[in-house]
Amino acid sequence: GCDGSILISSKPGSKELAEKDAQDNKEIPVEAYDIIEKAKAMVESKCPGVVSCADILALAARDFIHLLGGPYYPVKKGRWDGQTSMASLVYSNIPHANSTIDDMLKLFSSKGLTLNDLVVLSGAHSIGFAHCKNFVNRLYNFEGTNKPDPDMDPRLLKSLRRSCPQYGGNVGVVTPFDATTPFAFDNAYYQNLQRKLGLLASDKALFLDPRTRPLVQALAKDKNKFFQEFSLVMDKLGNVGVKRGKKHGEIRR
Repeated sequence: GCDGSILISSKPGSKELAEKDAQDNKEIPVEAYDIIEKAKAMVESKCPGVVSCADILALAARDFIHLLGGPYYPVKKGRWDGQTSMASLVYSNIPHANSTIDDMLKLFSSKGLTLNDLVVLSGAHSIGFAHCKNFVNRLYNFEGTNKPDPDMDPRLLKSLRRSCPQYGGNVGVVTPFDATTPFAFDNAYYQNLQRKLGLLASDKALFLDPRTRPLVQALAKDKNKFFQEFSLVMDKLGNVGVKRGKKHGEIRR
C-alpha cells in the first residue's frame, strides 16, 4: 500500500479485487482516502504530473504524527506509484492482531527490517483504534480456554467487555490502542504494555517476549529516545520497495 496502490479502486466486473477491498483494509475510514485525494488535487493544480500519491502518503503520515505531538522527521521524496493493486497480496504482507513475535520478525526481516524496527514501529499504536473482532477472543475465550486472557489488566478487561460483547455486538465499535492517551503521539503505549494494558495479542507479546522486552522498557522510560528511534525507522520504512522509473511505476494523476 505504501506505493499508492491502496488508493486504486477495484475494476467493476474484475475477478481480482484491488488492495483497498482486501479484508484487512475494509476498516480504513473513507475520510482517510478523501484527505489524500484533496492533497493530490491541490498539488496537481500547481505542478501536474510531478508528485506521486506514494510521496503524499508518506508526508501525510509524518504530518499527522506531528500534529498529535509526535516527532517531525524528514521524508525523502521521489517515489513513483506502483501499477499493481491486488487484494490477494495484502494478508501476507502486513502484521495481524494475533501475530506472534516470530511471525512478525519473519515478515519484518523479509522487508529488511530488524527486531528493533519492529518494536519501534509498533509504537505507532500510540494512536489509532481497533475493531472488537481484533481482540474479542482475549476477553472471553483466550486460546480456547473459555476464560479471558490472564495477561490483561482486569479494569481494562471490564471496560472492553462493556463495548465488545462476545456475540452480536455492533461491528462499528472501535477501541483505542492506547488506553491512557489515545489522542497524543507519545511513549505511553510502551508504559501500558508493562501494565498489561496492551489491546492486541501482538501488542502484549512485545512485553512478554524476552527478545523484545528490554527495548519496550527502554522506550517506556524515555520519550525522546522513542521519538529519535521512530524518526529513523520511519525513514527506513519509507525506503522499502520504492518504485522509480517507467519500468516499475508511474506518477498517477
